[in-house]
Amino acid sequence: MTPTPDTPREWLTHLYRTAVERAQPARQLAAHLPPPPRGRTVVVGAGKAAGAMAHALEAAWPAQAPLSGCVVTRYGHTPPRPPGVPPRIDVLEAAHPVPDAAGVHAAQRLLASVQGLGPDDLVIALISGGGSALLGLPVPGLDLPGLQAITRALLASGASIHEMNVVRKHLSRIQGGRLALAAAPAPVWTLAISDVPGDDPAVIASGPTVADASTDADALAVLDRYGIALPPAVRADLAAGRHETPKPDHPRWAMCTVRLIATPHAALQAAAAEVERLGLRAYVLGDALEGESREVARVHAGLARYALQGRGPLRPPCVILSGGETTVTVRAPAQAPGQRPRGGRAAEFALGLALALDGAPGVWALAADTDGIDGTEDNAGAFVTPDTLARARALGLSARDHLDRHDSYGFFAALDDLLVTGPTHTNVNDFRALWLR
Repeated sequence: MTPTPDTPREWLTHLYRTAVERAQPARQLAAHLPPPPRGRTVVVGAGKAAGAMAHALEAAWPAQAPLSGCVVTRYGHTPPRPPGVPPRIDVLEAAHPVPDAAGVHAAQRLLASVQGLGPDDLVIALISGGGSALLGLPVPGLDLPGLQAITRALLASGASIHEMNVVRKHLSRIQGGRLALAAAPAPVWTLAISDVPGDDPAVIASGPTVADASTDADALAVLDRYGIALPPAVRADLAAGRHETPKPDHPRWAMCTVRLIATPHAALQAAAAEVERLGLRAYVLGDALEGESREVARVHAGLARYALQGRGPLRPPCVILSGGETTVTVRAPAQAPGQRPRGGRAAEFALGLALALDGAPGVWALAADTDGIDGTEDNAGAFVTPDTLARARALGLSARDHLDRHDSYGFFAALDDLLVTGPTHTNVNDFRALWLR
C-alpha cells in the first residue's frame, strides 16, 4: 500500500525509494547497450553501482555473444545475482571512501583485462559514483599510505567533489581517461550513473574512460588551497607536468562513446511526479546544490519558514525537493579518547535543518544519500520532525553541541530518527525532501 501524507515518515521514505528506484541499473541499463561486436566484449567498471550494473548487463547481453571482465564496488555493495543469469563478469570489492590494497589490486586487474584488444573488440565501462576511491592505483613516487593520507585530508577539508577528483585524476595511473588509453585500439562504450553536480562524465569516478581538461597545475592548486601536504617528489612531478592526463583533443576519443543511464535530475523528477500524483505541489530546487551541509540546510529552512508565512512563490501544502553534493568541513573540537566525528553530509544537513527550523510547526524532512550509506556509518540519512529539538532536550541532548562535534549520527540515533536502508546498489547523490503541511 502506498503511504499517504497522513504518515510523514513513511511517506518521505516512499519518496526517497521512488527516486532510488528510478536510478536502478536493472531498469535503465539495457536500453543503452551497443550491439555486440565482431570480436570480444570486455567489461570493466567501478563505483557503488558497479555490481548491479554488471548483473544488469549480464541479464541483457545475448547469451551467445562473448562477454567477460571485472568491476569493483564498495565492500558490501554487491547485490544478489538475478536468478537464472549465469555469471560472466567478476565483481570485486574494495574500500570507500579511503582506498585500500584491494582497490589497488582491482585497478591492476582492470588495466590488465583491456590489454591486447583489437579494433573488432569492444570495451564496455560501467561507471558510477565512488569509483575514484575504489580504483586506488597511485602514480610513481606515491605509495598507498601516501594516497590514503591525501584522501583523508581532502575529505576533511571541505573541498568539492570536482576539486577532489581533479587531484585524484592526476595522482592515479587509471583515472582521468587513462583506462581508455590502455584499451586502444578497441572502442570504449561507457555507461555511467551520475552522482555529481552537472553530470560531467569527466568527474564521475574521476573519469577513467573520458577526456580530462584539467591539468597537473590545477591539481597542485587544489592541494595548496587546502594546505594538503605532498611527498616532495610528487609535488615536483606535478609542478613539471609529468602526470598530465589525455586531453579532449586526443585522437583516442573518436572511438569512445558515453551514455548517462541515470542522473540526479531524473531521480528527483520521479519523486516530484509521485508528490503530484498524490495531489500536492512539488518544488524542485535543483539537482546540483553544493556548499557546507549546515549552510545549505539553513537556506532550506529559510525557504520553508517563508512559505509557511504565506510569502514567496512556494505554496503549502507542498514538498520541497533538492539534490546535489554538499560538503562537511571537519573542524570539531578535541574528541574524547577513541571518539571520532560520526555522520555524513546528509545527517549533518538534517541536524543543521532542525536547528535552523527551531521547532517550526508543519515541517517534516528527510535527507539521505541515494547509495544507502551516509559517509562511513550504516544509515542512509535522517529525519527531522517539528519536535526534533524538544525530544532531544528531553533526553538531555544538545543539538548545537552534536553539530559542533559533527556527531549527527549519535544525535539522530538517540532519537530513533535514522533512515537505515542498507546499500541501494545505485548512486545519484543526495536526496532531500521537506514536506510543508
